[in-house]
Amino acid sequence: MSTESLGDGSRSLGVLAATAMGAYLLVIAGATTALTDATAACSTWPACNGGYPFTGAAVTIAWTHRLLAALVGVGVLASAVVGWRTGSTRIRTALGIPAVLYPVQIGIGAVVATTGAPPMVSALHLLIGTAIFGGLLLGLAWSLERRFPTRERDEPLTKSPPTEATPESATPRPTGGLRATLGAYYSLMKPRLMWLLCLVAAAAMTLAAGPNLPVVTIVATLLGGVLAIGASGTFNHVLERDVDQRMKRTADRPLATEIVPVSHALAFGALLGLASLGTFYVFVNALAALLGLTAIVFYSVIYTLVLKPNTVQNTVIGGAAGALPALIGWAAATGEIGLPALVLAGVIFCWTPAHFYNLALAYKDDYARGGFPMMPVVRGERLTRKHIVYYLGATLIAASLLAAVDTLGWLFAATSVVFGAIFLREVMALHREQTREAAMRSFHASNAYLGALLFAIIVDALVL
Repeated sequence: MSTESLGDGSRSLGVLAATAMGAYLLVIAGATTALTDATAACSTWPACNGGYPFTGAAVTIAWTHRLLAALVGVGVLASAVVGWRTGSTRIRTALGIPAVLYPVQIGIGAVVATTGAPPMVSALHLLIGTAIFGGLLLGLAWSLERRFPTRERDEPLTKSPPTEATPESATPRPTGGLRATLGAYYSLMKPRLMWLLCLVAAAAMTLAAGPNLPVVTIVATLLGGVLAIGASGTFNHVLERDVDQRMKRTADRPLATEIVPVSHALAFGALLGLASLGTFYVFVNALAALLGLTAIVFYSVIYTLVLKPNTVQNTVIGGAAGALPALIGWAAATGEIGLPALVLAGVIFCWTPAHFYNLALAYKDDYARGGFPMMPVVRGERLTRKHIVYYLGATLIAASLLAAVDTLGWLFAATSVVFGAIFLREVMALHREQTREAAMRSFHASNAYLGALLFAIIVDALVL
């Protein structure tokens, strides 16, 4: 067996992925308040005051943490060996850093457990753990790139395919009566975006106020959010109607098919926007209304007109639009913007490229027909797949930071680890298969991760 096959084989990739997620579990577990209580019950190291697992909840948690740390240590050592055998300098460096840092991390962990070290030492412990996870994930990303190079030609598209409208998209479709017309207006509001963005706002409200928030505030915030999303989606349809006719994925949209006149869509969007701002201002507060207006303008104008057609970083910067509901939810509950709201917004911001790059891969040719400089169109598929791993790692780190700045429990930690591992598995499958179907599975796994994480936030915040 060759050195390259030893270093870059699928079994080695599995070791890297398992070790990375094990390191992440240690990071997010250490960031939860539950582990702090367990540390107090286990103040000697490496044993635990003579206690053994299953002799009490706190002792069992502490022992589980230490045993997992030992397993991850073995994985870190194995990963360093894998990195060395690849012959790649950057993979060796990425996987060598965790190997160097891990003994330091063990020593700091022992100090924290035995001396009740000050918060700065605990913060350093968490920071080094994050660096270990980051090094492992970088090593995994670069190993995936090396092990599964793009099988087909993967060059940036310097010329878009023909952009003439197809006969189907150029010909207005019949309205089909009142039901079809109402359905068209409903479609203008992009309803598939609503549930996730409203869930973001609900999670932020729950983090801020727990079960003590008035029902009127909850209902008004979610209603205002739905109306704001509807307004943003409608204006997006109006501004992209010509491009939509050139793309197979969007050729059946109401304005592309002329089911809804442009003037009617503009009036509908304006009505939704005014209703959203009025709902926020009258029933919530002025800050929520201002943030709602910011969300509408950012998505409709800055993202749609400025970012999306002009820069390959459109998806990254555009993630701010999806992050704003976290600020709106917190502002609705408190009248201000708190640190946990900013961190939750950071989770959404990092998640957006990891999520949407999958769709960009699945519809690469379609986006090229529309003239959009999406990452796979401009930079190629290989780089896009690698960036999905990067942003998935950033999302997981942001989630662990949220656990550190707010009171969240084991449900949140377990959800982030389990669904993060599922997401990572699908991303690895995307590297291996390089098909549209694999990209869509990864896309749906990203949805499942964020949806489950937000539900866990709500449950943990309500219970605690």
